[in-house]
Amino acid sequence: MKPRIQAIAFDAYGTLFDVHSVIALCNRKFPGQGAELSKLWRSKQLEYTWLRSLMGKYEDFWMVTESALIFACRSLGLACPAETRRELMESYLHLETFPEVKSALGKLSKHKLAILSNGSPRMLAAAVDNSGLKRVFADVISVDEVKIYKSSPRVYALASKHAAVPDNAIAFVSSNFWDIAGAKSFGLWTCWVNRGKLPEDELGIRPDVTVDTLDGLIAVLA
Repeated sequence: MKPRIQAIAFDAYGTLFDVHSVIALCNRKFPGQGAELSKLWRSKQLEYTWLRSLMGKYEDFWMVTESALIFACRSLGLACPAETRRELMESYLHLETFPEVKSALGKLSKHKLAILSNGSPRMLAAAVDNSGLKRVFADVISVDEVKIYKSSPRVYALASKHAAVPDNAIAFVSSNFWDIAGAKSFGLWTCWVNRGKLPEDELGIRPDVTVDTLDGLIAVLA
């Protein structure tokens, strides 16, 4: 049963912003290896957030992302001088949105909309501004506020704190199943945007609803 949703909190990377839109630049720097570099970069980026949370050694997402890029290049045997690394890192400030994002957010605007992300405040502000979404969100919330990454319950607690509504009045939307699992475990109503038609992870938790794109959420919350 769907609760009465008052606010919607969206994950940013992979849900609103396509992290693999960096492939084109990666290919220009390393012809033919862009997709592999992007995949390993993203995988290591997430791994480092989880490891740093477990170790209690927080660094902001910009630093984590740069560390992941350095490792990915070294792992693939790619020389990545400072200028190349700077250009690749800057691409995270100009990520493309998925095709339906802008129109879907417009149709969901009767709710209070927010971003709840691992991204650092600077990264998120730049991505939102450069994509033309600055006026869409009531809040852009970074884990930097609590100095720990998803899937910590302390992160998901930020959604209701900022929206000033109960936890059960918030819908959390993410394309990352591990993120959905964390939010659902905390007590939020969850929508998994399963763009890749992937199987659910075996974490003993299921999303409240699964959609192919953000457009699917519009009908669910109508």
